Amino acid sequence: MLGIIYLILCMLTGMEMAGCLFPRQTTERGNRIWVVLPAAFGMGILMLTWAVYILSWMFSICAGAEHPLFYGNLIVFLVDILLLSGIFRWKKKKQQKMFVISERMISRKWILKKELLLFGILTVFVTWMMFYVFHMKDGILYSGFSVYGDYAPHTAMMRSFSRGNNFPTQYPHYGGQDVKYHFMFQFLVGNLEYLGLRLDLGYNLVSILSLAGFLMVLYGISYRMFKSFWAGAAAIVFFFFRSGTALWRYLWEHLQARDLVRTLEENTAFIGYTTNENWGLWNFNVYLNQRHLAFGLLMAAVAVWIFMDWVEAGCSHKEQGFLWVRNRFFTKEAWICRNVGTAILLGLFLGLTAFWNGAALIGGPLVLSRLAGTVRGLLILAGLAVFSDGKLDYAICAGLAVLFSELQSKIFVSGSVMSPSFYWGFLADNKSISGVLWYLVEISGFFFVGMIVAAVFLKRGQRTVLMGCLLPMAFAFLVSLTPDINVNHKYVMISYAFVTVFWGWIVRCVFLAGKNSWKKWAGRAAAAVLCICLSATGIYDYVIILRDNDSAHRMTVNMESSLTDWLSANLKKNDLLLTPEYTMNEVTMSGAMLYCGWPYYAWSAGYDTGYRAGQAVLIYTTDDPELLKAAVKQEKITYILFEEDMEFEQQECREDIIRETYPLVYTSEDGRIRIYET
Repeated sequence: MLGIIYLILCMLTGMEMAGCLFPRQTTERGNRIWVVLPAAFGMGILMLTWAVYILSWMFSICAGAEHPLFYGNLIVFLVDILLLSGIFRWKKKKQQKMFVISERMISRKWILKKELLLFGILTVFVTWMMFYVFHMKDGILYSGFSVYGDYAPHTAMMRSFSRGNNFPTQYPHYGGQDVKYHFMFQFLVGNLEYLGLRLDLGYNLVSILSLAGFLMVLYGISYRMFKSFWAGAAAIVFFFFRSGTALWRYLWEHLQARDLVRTLEENTAFIGYTTNENWGLWNFNVYLNQRHLAFGLLMAAVAVWIFMDWVEAGCSHKEQGFLWVRNRFFTKEAWICRNVGTAILLGLFLGLTAFWNGAALIGGPLVLSRLAGTVRGLLILAGLAVFSDGKLDYAICAGLAVLFSELQSKIFVSGSVMSPSFYWGFLADNKSISGVLWYLVEISGFFFVGMIVAAVFLKRGQRTVLMGCLLPMAFAFLVSLTPDINVNHKYVMISYAFVTVFWGWIVRCVFLAGKNSWKKWAGRAAAAVLCICLSATGIYDYVIILRDNDSAHRMTVNMESSLTDWLSANLKKNDLLLTPEYTMNEVTMSGAMLYCGWPYYAWSAGYDTGYRAGQAVLIYTTDDPELLKAAVKQEKITYILFEEDMEFEQQECREDIIRETYPLVYTSEDGRIRIYET
């Protein structure tokens, strides 16, 4: 119950803040309610969750509180309720409305019913999918095969807050050090569980609101540019079902092999012919396993929608050609501030998203961001700034985002968060220009390359927005920020999400192209073919998502495990537990800090997993008690978990030396797991 109250307070607080960012309404922008409500949710979540985290951190570090979340939540609840009550009384006295939701938010009532139906269906669909891949029943957590690997580090982080005292914050799969991975989304869910909301309910509810909210804002951007409900609705469809060549090649190969029907019916793996495409890098599965990405995209999309005011101002000038381009750089209007207050607020909110989702922060707002010594590129908003008026507002927004992200990185991270380097070609096997372009065609069909032709038919302001939307994709093919280049796929996905807006408009134009009866039906047929080409691969990917997460393809975790309860009750925040290389199980659900969990998670975040893996092998396999004690002391390991018949890095482990050296403090009910205290 307290978790729901927390979310309601976040929404109410955000709605008051939204009044500062959305003071006016024009009918040309459509029903602004679909932008204001998601923005209010995002801003309220950011402000209150950071407040809870900071206060809890202070109570843990400064006051030594065992349950710092209690004090953090108590203070935030009381202060926020008092502030909202004071604002309500003040506005009532001034005869003003409490919240920004009013008739000003709904300027086009004739499409409101269609929008309500669209977003109703959208919310039901997203809700069903989130629970389909991750839910609890009768004390058992079910997580689908296509997502559970990514959920492992996220659920461990959530439980480190709801069941532990993870202040200062550590990475549960590489405990004892700083946290290099953005974790605030996981902190929010962990806090909701602490407040009484079941883990799956909290995780899914925030994920639903984030993704549905982002798509509402995406629709708002579409309507603002193209003034069409159907263009926005089509963009949402293309968001879920990707373009690509994989299905067509797959069909052709199995037609030749004469096993097409059987293969289509039995296959449970993502199809793809490029590097790691069979991981599901390019389809809707990304938003199911990387839930925090949608929240970051929501805040980036709100920034794009607001800064479109600046784009429209720059593109409204009547000059043509080179003269217009020159005036976007060498005139007073091109640089002078248009709305400093809005720029400051956006800089604040965007900066606070750095540890919610770094990819969306890079992909959305930053002009020049140094996060722990790393220079970030200018991407979507930078693209908008090029041909906008009021460039100083962009600079102010970016400067504040840099300041807040730098402050967070200094607090949470020792050393550099990322190691930027030039890396041409992303995952393309052929690194030539033609090879990279062909790779882009393979993963997206004509989705991206077709926009080169489509851009000719766009208006000046629309081309400016398109240029900004394509910059994250360009970034993915030019720069590597982490040891794992695969993570750059998120930048391509960010571009893909925003570019769907333009394909929605194209399909709508093709559908309405004909004037007479024959041409009208030809246009509709062409639009249908275009829709099939843009979504067929994604539709088959979606079928695979359903198959690979059904009741026969789910891993389970006993959420009422005595092992989980023992670890939560007995391990303190600075204890370090040596275990096998676990992903997600009863041990990770305790929130304990693992010395070396599944190495991919920590390695891709920038930790030196090779060293710890070597030390773990030594501890588990040595026959020298003195060497064992020296290694355990050096690595500050306080507990060693041994599982029957276990291996570590493909090496058989032995328990006899550990048993002779350290006392046994826990044995599982089935006797398979034993824990020794060092």
